[in-house]
Amino acid sequence: MIAWEAGFRIFDWGWKFPSVTQTFQAFYDGFVHGQLLEATIESIRRLLTAFIISIALGTVLGFLFARYRFLDDTLGFLVVALQTIPSIAWLPFAIIWFGMNDFSVVFITALGATWTMAMSSRTGIMNIPPLYLKAAQTMGTGNGFKMFYQVMVPAAFPHMITGVRVAWAFAWRALVAGELIAKGVGLGQLLQDGRNLADTALMLSIVIIIAVLGTLSDHFCFKRLEDTILIRYGLSGKQK
Repeated sequence: MIAWEAGFRIFDWGWKFPSVTQTFQAFYDGFVHGQLLEATIESIRRLLTAFIISIALGTVLGFLFARYRFLDDTLGFLVVALQTIPSIAWLPFAIIWFGMNDFSVVFITALGATWTMAMSSRTGIMNIPPLYLKAAQTMGTGNGFKMFYQVMVPAAFPHMITGVRVAWAFAWRALVAGELIAKGVGLGQLLQDGRNLADTALMLSIVIIIAVLGTLSDHFCFKRLEDTILIRYGLSGKQK
């Protein structure tokens, strides 16, 4: 922080990049007046909604691709192609289809995570040892939905949790991109307001909030869940 502030004063960055004091002032003003807090809550609400949709849809798609060769060779190939397209590319379509509202943002955010989750769950299910499935069938589980949620999902979860972590990061990126031009309250909208006002301190404070929220959620939620699962399945060198 000292180097940051010194660089600001020595090199005279001016309006191009804020100083430490300007950034802290933007944090203080934003939270005191409730602007940053409200935007953060709204963004997290949209993010969680889209993330739950993408996890559910991606898991089901992965199951279908792993179980049915025809779907894997057709729709699976399409999903791989869609995965390479940035979510922001779908934003004009979302605006035309749904308008500049929350639904468009959730749609774009869900797209950003669904394809990654689908490919991860597909890989996880295809790597389930056949012995697990045969043992479950012998015990009367059958081949339907019961087999899916009682055997396949738990067995594939060591692979799927990596997809969950990546999908979370992709969802954050898509969310901010979608909020940049959507109407309402959110971190992306505030970032756009900061750009319009040339308020680099506000812009940087929002970037820091996104980085901190993403890092904390990954470390204290997804990474801990991943470590627990790897230990439970004997895939980690750690002991219980």
